[in-house]
Amino acid sequence: MGTAVGTYRNYVGGQWIDAGAHFDDFNPYSGELVARAPAGTRADAAAAVAAAREAFAAWSVSPPEARQRVFLKAADLLEGRREDLLGTLAAETGASAGFGGFQLKRAVSELRQAAGWVYQPTGEVIPSDSPGATHMAVRRPLGVVAGISPWNGALVLAWRTVVAPIAFGNTVVLKPSELAPLSAGLLVAEVMEEAGLPAGVLNVTAHGPGGAAEIADEFFENDAVRCLNFTGSSRTGRMLAARAGGALKRIVLELGGYNPLIVLADADLDYATEATAFGAFFHQGEICMNARKAIVEAGVYDDFLARLRERTERLPVGDPADPATVVGPLITAAALGAVRERIEEAVALGATLVSGGEVEGPCLRPTILADVPPAASIYREEAFGPVLVVEPAAGVEEAIRIANDHRYGLSAGILTGDPDLGLEMARRLESGIVHVNDQTIHDEAQMPLGGVRDSGWGRAGPHSVEDFTHVQWVSVQEGRRPFPI
Repeated sequence: MGTAVGTYRNYVGGQWIDAGAHFDDFNPYSGELVARAPAGTRADAAAAVAAAREAFAAWSVSPPEARQRVFLKAADLLEGRREDLLGTLAAETGASAGFGGFQLKRAVSELRQAAGWVYQPTGEVIPSDSPGATHMAVRRPLGVVAGISPWNGALVLAWRTVVAPIAFGNTVVLKPSELAPLSAGLLVAEVMEEAGLPAGVLNVTAHGPGGAAEIADEFFENDAVRCLNFTGSSRTGRMLAARAGGALKRIVLELGGYNPLIVLADADLDYATEATAFGAFFHQGEICMNARKAIVEAGVYDDFLARLRERTERLPVGDPADPATVVGPLITAAALGAVRERIEEAVALGATLVSGGEVEGPCLRPTILADVPPAASIYREEAFGPVLVVEPAAGVEEAIRIANDHRYGLSAGILTGDPDLGLEMARRLESGIVHVNDQTIHDEAQMPLGGVRDSGWGRAGPHSVEDFTHVQWVSVQEGRRPFPI
């Protein structure tokens, strides 16, 4: 994988290939050099697509046992590299030990769950009105799937980008974010190679800053690529979806969210406080499922806000390599600046800064905003940092209205002492995921994670078989069929 300590190559056709140029991958907390990553070009992406296309014929008809063996071995290898991987996640993406461990556990689960997906039924027999005929709907893999993985949740999202398509018989070209080329791509290739995945089934082409567009051009313009699998911002997802439509390519999108967390008056406020602090500030708010707005029934609003402020101010902020750290650095100085601008805009428009807002090096202290006017961008758009808007609601009806008052629909939470009421409210929330008596962050490999509205389409896990396969109608006629002419 490496040509020297800290210098990496792309992985194409089962070989580690020198991209010809490199770029520096920095630690977001210390600013130290983590690695020299390959700055791949469109030509590298084309070579990766060609390798994936060549490997597809054999992999698409490989027996389930062969795929299962690779996934189970990869899971064991991933577990065995725990300390190395957690160190890389902290150094490259600012992930705390808690979030790094969460990602590793989830990635291992994805692999072990997928070892069973390979035996999932692939079709059905459909009753026919034609005498002596058998008609079937058979699922077939699409071909080459181009995956684009993000820097946040780099490890778990990279594995999720590749595992399901490969389990269902596709081959993959993975383009990791330039902000996490190791965690979001190259380390995945290293583990899968050691696990015995045949050459060309997985290919990874990293690129430097500003290099994403030409890689994407290859994905859209190369006929061998039949599907794109993207996790990232809604803004980018919208552009990619438009291009995919023009190219008549399938696309799976897991995009951003403005995730509401409703706290009703009958909720356990101690539990609600802990749940909200976790949901809002875990991994410094850089998870697509972080709670962005707490909607609190008016009768407990003041009490809840006071409790949340006290809890939030105790969260340790600092170096993600320190096991005690909960809130680490924002991924870049530009990201930190953008979050600060959202806070300052809201305060200038009349919002109350309840807690936080202070910058400590590359970190931002967990921030609570109240009295945020609808004119402030943060009222309906995620800041993608450790910032929570808290808003009162007169009752259930107003809470639902506020929770739906945005363009997104990824995750939502409802904290209440009445589970039946929570289930009824869940039906009315426009969200792909609703957790009753839990906060907004939860993920399990077997669950249909995914959003609605501007949070994308498609689902993760075994349900993604619909995204990464097509249905072929096959019929067999016994004897001679009579024709009307």
